Amino acid sequence: MNKNVSLIELNQKDYKETWDYQSDLLQGIVDTKIRNRRENLSIETNNYFLFVEHPHVYTLGKSGDMSNLLLNEKQLEAKGITFYKINRGGDITYHGPGQIVGYPILDLENFFTDIHKYLRCLEEVIIRVIDDYGLKGLRSEGETGVWLDVGTPFARKICAMGIRTSRWVTMHGFALNVNADLGYFDHIIPCGIKGKAVTSMEAELGRKLDVEEVKGKILKYFKEIFEVDEFIKKAS
Repeated sequence: MNKNVSLIELNQKDYKETWDYQSDLLQGIVDTKIRNRRENLSIETNNYFLFVEHPHVYTLGKSGDMSNLLLNEKQLEAKGITFYKINRGGDITYHGPGQIVGYPILDLENFFTDIHKYLRCLEEVIIRVIDDYGLKGLRSEGETGVWLDVGTPFARKICAMGIRTSRWVTMHGFALNVNADLGYFDHIIPCGIKGKAVTSMEAELGRKLDVEEVKGKILKYFKEIFEVDEFIKKAS
């Protein structure tokens, strides 16, 4: 059982290139698992954690509704926004500069085989991170991600989540709005949920944050909650 995680910093990278890279990493883990079972081997499987910032992009999950995208193709092009239908769960979301996107590509058989628990643990990581800045993150029943002021007319999402798994291997992950331009959310119905707003740490705190500092806190709490042995920095 391998509880080390390779940490890969992709900096700013195109969404489709990153999606393909995730898929390759996932397939490598799956291939190892298939070989282990076929040949009765016990080769350790790898785990990865990718940090990335994407150029402006909207992504629609496999169960998403196209009507939640409020721009047509020409309007997207004029605003310099790309769009992809992808294979994660969830509906539509936005990625862009000032947002921390984290993609854990884990063999959950190295940790625990419970998808519900996995999502709740991801949420807990972000809840603890923003708590360090005085923000009270909450879960909203039936709505994956981390929210503020749940149960009030002012409920707003600060971190979106969506994942895919294959043979207990995860991909996709979370997007935490740190210093993101929230105006880009006006062109979608975020996560397909009408009548609820989106926010950022900058909007809540009234100041820009040090993104590297926030990343450090994410890794700290991820290590604690998932009982990771070590993060090992790797080149992409």
